[in-house]
Amino acid sequence: MSAMRNTKRSTNLPSPSSDSPSQPAVRRSAHWLRAAPLAGLCLGMVGAAADKTPRAPTEPKVTASAGQPLSTLGIDPTVLDRKVQPCDDFYRYACGGWLARTQIPADRPSWSHGFSEINERNQKVLRQVLEDASKNPGQNPTKRKLGELYSSCMNEARIEKTASADLAELLKPIDAIQNLDDVAKQVASAHLSIGAPLFQFSSQQDFKNAAHVIATIDQGGLGLPDRDYYLKTDPKSEAIRRDYLTNIETMLVLAGTPAAKAKADANTIYQIEKELATVSLGRAERREPKNLYHRLELDGVLKLAPRFPWQVYLTALGHPELREINVQVPGFVSGLNKIVSEQPIENLKVYLRFHMISHAAPLLNKALVDQQFKFYSQRLMGTAQILPRWKRCVTATDHALGEALSALFVEQTFGSDGKAQTQELVSAIEQAMEDNIKTLGWMDDATRSQAMTKLKRIVNKIGYPDKPRDYSSVAITPDSYVKNMIAASVFESKRDLNKIGKPLDRSEWEMTASTVNAYYEPLLNEIVFPAGILQPPMFGKGVPRAVNFGAIGTVMGHEVSHGFDDEGRQFDAVGNLHDWWSPKVNTEFDRRASCVVDQYKGYSPVENLHLDGKLTLGENIADLGGVKLAYYAYQTAAKKNPMPLPKGSEFSEAQLFFLGFAQAWCDKRRPEFSRMLVTVDPHSPPEFRVNGPLSNLPEFAAAFQCKAGDKMVRPNLCAVW
Repeated sequence: MSAMRNTKRSTNLPSPSSDSPSQPAVRRSAHWLRAAPLAGLCLGMVGAAADKTPRAPTEPKVTASAGQPLSTLGIDPTVLDRKVQPCDDFYRYACGGWLARTQIPADRPSWSHGFSEINERNQKVLRQVLEDASKNPGQNPTKRKLGELYSSCMNEARIEKTASADLAELLKPIDAIQNLDDVAKQVASAHLSIGAPLFQFSSQQDFKNAAHVIATIDQGGLGLPDRDYYLKTDPKSEAIRRDYLTNIETMLVLAGTPAAKAKADANTIYQIEKELATVSLGRAERREPKNLYHRLELDGVLKLAPRFPWQVYLTALGHPELREINVQVPGFVSGLNKIVSEQPIENLKVYLRFHMISHAAPLLNKALVDQQFKFYSQRLMGTAQILPRWKRCVTATDHALGEALSALFVEQTFGSDGKAQTQELVSAIEQAMEDNIKTLGWMDDATRSQAMTKLKRIVNKIGYPDKPRDYSSVAITPDSYVKNMIAASVFESKRDLNKIGKPLDRSEWEMTASTVNAYYEPLLNEIVFPAGILQPPMFGKGVPRAVNFGAIGTVMGHEVSHGFDDEGRQFDAVGNLHDWWSPKVNTEFDRRASCVVDQYKGYSPVENLHLDGKLTLGENIADLGGVKLAYYAYQTAAKKNPMPLPKGSEFSEAQLFFLGFAQAWCDKRRPEFSRMLVTVDPHSPPEFRVNGPLSNLPEFAAAFQCKAGDKMVRPNLCAVW
């Protein structure tokens, strides 16, 4: 994807999502910060290609340790590598056995012991739900829509027959463009349906009045994952750009452009994208909320970019009355004005044409799907094989009618006892944060009081929305996959835009209940834990309490800490961007955060590339805080209600806590994917999400008897929360 869009701060590992240019763009509500590049757990490319089922990942052979069954031990001893000393490299000690025997499936850029394997189970449940809905919808209209959308995606023969006509229909308005007014109308049409050319436009909460919803304009319009792909001059970046030009040219030819014209058009498209990239804000700079808040209103937008017909655009969106607008990156909008002023109409048509082809491709014929996969998955991520058709169709349906599908998922997977146990864990973590704030020596009383107020006003959403979204107005037919996905996208876009100027709906979820993830949203001051993640090895019934605190507990602590990381701390208890820190405490926080920046920029997960300590700062602070809070909460619970471990356990409770934490993050990535993520991902790679925080924790060192000088004991400990 070309820009970061959501305020929510998520926990999960990154993977391809619907916001990649290789995905049909069913739009979620768009905001100012995307938690991760290609984020979420929509693993694989949704499209129309037939393929063979890939080889499954190697399944670990479950054995017992010291005579204890796995179900009572809570962790998998076969995942360990006992040749590695825990004080040397705890990630390798905890995960080395799994890393040695696990092969990344051919259709994935990465595979994890925790998130991927949970997602795989969830996908199978969703498939069963959708196949049942397609065959036995009964009298339930929502179930019928789910079944018909899924069936339309699975009907490859029909898609192949209609693809040319479907694409021609999408390109027809672009071919008819004659002036900038027509350009504005087409951009609005794409923003409502599929595609995101030139820029992004959506609703957002006002940073200074979080109860009020306004419009926002953000940078966008790129085909490569990030602006730096256009700007870096190293040999690998130059090679990717050459391959991207080839991809553009090939896509145009597949869509009917003569080869000679396609080559020239590819250069035109790339040059427009490079101009957009040049005026875009970098990812690290986008992590500062103040950099993305400029309430300029429509009058200010008109001054920045007078050449673009904004009123025509707003009218085409269906909102001619809109005036309250935040411009996230004013320099980008000024640059956009230069582009539409200097580029001939024919060049803009060429650009719009390609972006429609690229975003529609996953909904069309095999040749287009295969080409998208070849560049975005094979070239950029190293993935060898496209996902099987049913998985792509499950993902597409989840993006199109997600809350309806998740309601059926929840019926089969998540009981009231799971919700109650989760709330108990969250409450324990939040109590740990309260106790922590009370005793922080570097925080003064005035700041402490406001921090406590914010903590106590955090809203916890667990499992699933109380009232699923109403999709009754979405027209779904078994006859056209393209029309179905466009209908769902238009519904979502209009739903998002219709929030502008209306009271804030605090019941809304930004993830479906089947998603294997969790997030904190600073503008709502809320934490969300979907049912999808509340499963083994992240959360299990009947396993030692220490393991649950180590796995899902650290995720909960991570999200709580996001409310007080370098970004989240700038928002107050009701979600307003507000400087509630005293100058002295603010300086002390920055000093402590700089320690974390320095630590992580020293890590080099890929040859010749180091982590960006500033880009990853928020997630690293949350990882460090998450482990500390979860461990404190576990110790408190153990003192109040001791629960002896099963007889013969070789590990102490403290050791099980840290093993539960580490084994949830066992992960393998293809080199190409790792290289991409170093550039665009605000999360550190899993080995550093484990070793980084633990090397700062005296409690970890005590649990495994690590000494000064060991690699897992940093000489200068970083501590924020």
